[in-house]
Order: sequence, then C-alpha cells, then structure tokens
Amino acid sequence: MITATLDDGLGQGLGVIRMFSETAGLEIIDLGLLVTPDKIIAACKKNNPDLLGLTVLQFDSEEDILMISKNLPSKTKIIAGGPVFTADPEFARRTGVHFTAKNAAYFIRFLLRFHKK
Repeated sequence: MITATLDDGLGQGLGVIRMFSETAGLEIIDLGLLVTPDKIIAACKKNNPDLLGLTVLQFDSEEDILMISKNLPSKTKIIAGGPVFTADPEFARRTGVHFTAKNAAYFIRFLLRFHKK
C-alpha cells in the first residue's frame, strides 16, 4: 500500500492507516504530506501497489484525485478518508475512489475483507 496526503499538512489519518495496515500485514510505502498528484502517480506506476491510501480534507482536491484515479495501474484501488467524503456522498464516485473509510472501524473492516482475497 502506498499512502499520501494531497491537502493535509498534519497527516493524522496516515498514522491510523499505517498502524492498522501494518497490523494486517500490509507493507507500507509512505510518500508523506502534501504530495503532488504527479508524484503519487509515478510512485504507483513504479511500485504497482494493490492499494493507494489517501487522506483528503479539502473539496478543491477533487481534480487532483480524479487525475490520480485515471492514471493508476489497473490493479491499484484507492481507499480514502476525510471530511469531504462525509460532507459530499458523491465525491468518491466522481473522483474514482473505490472505498471510503468513514472512521477507523470502516477501515479495519475493509482491511479484513481485502486481506481475505
């Protein structure tokens, strides 16, 4: 799993993603905070991960997420969390996000189902 934030300078969500993902046995490549879409796309093309974990705070990140989702390897699925997904239930569909984690329990449930595949 590759993780990054587009618009989050604190990255608390990345800490949650890392903790639960490593516990589930996933290898994490953390790109860090405030990463550009080009850098995220390049890292995904280079590493071909099963998952891209993003935290998204701002509505103005919509175009960036759409650009990322259109340029990922076909096997890479986006799992994302942040307030925009709660405030706008259609945001994930419009941007190509495969799964949204409303909270840590949703993320754990996703990991358990993903890990069984």
